[in-house]
Formats: sequence, C-alpha cells, structure tokens
Amino acid sequence: MQLLDGRSTSEQIRKELAEAVQQRKKDGKKIPHLAAILVGNDGGSLTYVAAKVKACEQIGFESTLIRYDDSVPEEILLAKVQSLNEDKSIDGFIVQLPLPKHIDELKITQAIDPMKDVDGFHPVNLGKMILNLPGFLPATPAGIVELIRRNQIKTEGKKCVIIGRSNIVGTPLSIMLGRNADPGNCTVTLAHSKTKNLHEICQSADILIAAIGQPDFVTAEMVKDRAVVIDVGTTRIEDATRARGWRLKGDVKFDEVAPKCSFITPVPGGVGPMTIASLMINTLKAMELKGK
Repeated sequence: MQLLDGRSTSEQIRKELAEAVQQRKKDGKKIPHLAAILVGNDGGSLTYVAAKVKACEQIGFESTLIRYDDSVPEEILLAKVQSLNEDKSIDGFIVQLPLPKHIDELKITQAIDPMKDVDGFHPVNLGKMILNLPGFLPATPAGIVELIRRNQIKTEGKKCVIIGRSNIVGTPLSIMLGRNADPGNCTVTLAHSKTKNLHEICQSADILIAAIGQPDFVTAEMVKDRAVVIDVGTTRIEDATRARGWRLKGDVKFDEVAPKCSFITPVPGGVGPMTIASLMINTLKAMELKGK
C-alpha cells in the first residue's frame, strides 16, 4: 500500500507556481491576485479559506479576504460579486460555499464573471470542461486528476466507480476521467443514493472514489485487492482528545481498507491540499487567458 500524499504533491505544485511568479516579476508582469468572499463562521469554510490565503502567501500571489456575517442580504453579496467582476486588479475570486440558506448559491455562482471563476463552478466553465475547451476546471476534481497523474497511476481501460454525483466533485470528475486523455480513458460508473447493489459495484472498481460526506461509509468488503482508493470526504467529528475538540474523518474506513489498496489517500492530507493547489493553478491561468 502506498499513500497518495496530497501535501507533498501540492507543495511541489506550489514551488512550481512560485517560480512562475518570480519569473513574472523579472519580466515586469502583473502578479496574480486572488480574492475570496467568506460568509459566516462555518468551521470548515474558515479552515479552507485560511489555507487558501496561506497558499497565496507562499506562492507570492496577492490575496484579499472579504468577510460578511451570515445575515448579509443576498443583494449585498451580489453587489460585491459585481464589484469584483469589474475590478481589474482582481484576476480571480471565489465565493466560499456553503452559503446561508437565505442566499441562492446558484444565483451567486452565475453572477461571477466566468473569466474570474477560478473555482470552476460557473455553467460556462462546466460547459467548456465537457467540450474540453480552455477554461477553469473545478478545483477538487482537477486536483484528484493531477494527484493521479503525478503519481503515475495508470487509468486507461480501468473501471472507475465514483460514489456521489455532486456538481462540485462527482459529476465533473466522471467526465474528466472518462475523456480521451491521460489520466482518463476510464470506464466510469457514477453511483449515488439511488444506486442498487452498490457494494457489488464498488467491489469491481480498479479506482474507487468516495465523495458523499458519510464518515466510514466505504468498508473493506467494498474494495477489491490492489484497488486505488481516493477519499474526498472531510467531515468534522467530535474528538475530546484534540485541543480543538474535533478531527476530520473521511468517507473511507481507512484502517481496514488501506491494507487492501495499491494506493489510498489519507484524510486529512490527501485531496484537500490538491484542491487548494488547483485553485492556485486556476488563478495563474486566469491571467494567462487574458494575456496579462
């Protein structure tokens, strides 16, 4: 069994991006500027946004964090999105999800300029992804594909089962791994809550990706020997032994599944750092697509 170490892989990507920033400085070009809007005090969102700001600092990007409390009216948030769309100093920005229930997430996402949508959630960018046109790939699926590529995992002709069909992870990842590319050329099954015989389907997978947000859902009997297992789950569970009172738990029952695998991602330290690395890649690409 070999760990798919997202931390070390993402560190390598950050070094590459930092070198690109230094070259831009030498050439007198603009330095990428990423902005993030954070609404409320959701623990997971706070953690991810802090990690994104730290990544910008390490790479040499400029960053701006805009915060609102969870009672912010939708129209105020929409106005800020429009302001960032028009701000030429901002190359890309994200609105951290989830948002409070009184705010329509789809409306906010659609209001973002597709050329600044470095999260890759706008319908225009999702459409470009399907057609394999230049644009911004959703950060988590792109990070998973990059983790596979950099660890030289063969995907061609392999059977891939993805548990979870969200627009953020499962659905775009199924398209990316099914396309004629490397990594890619998988035969993909996109499983979900209505899938029958899920255990048997998972047992047939050469590559099993869990993205449903249910801790310890994938057990050893669901995984065939030498499978590649990628755990996207990051659920906070109470843990009195930790100073912060909680820890992250993945969708895969790691201790019993890991011995059966050829490769497996840890939680934390697997997919999460790769998501942030992909966001940084998209931020640099935002400038390149505009010819800056």
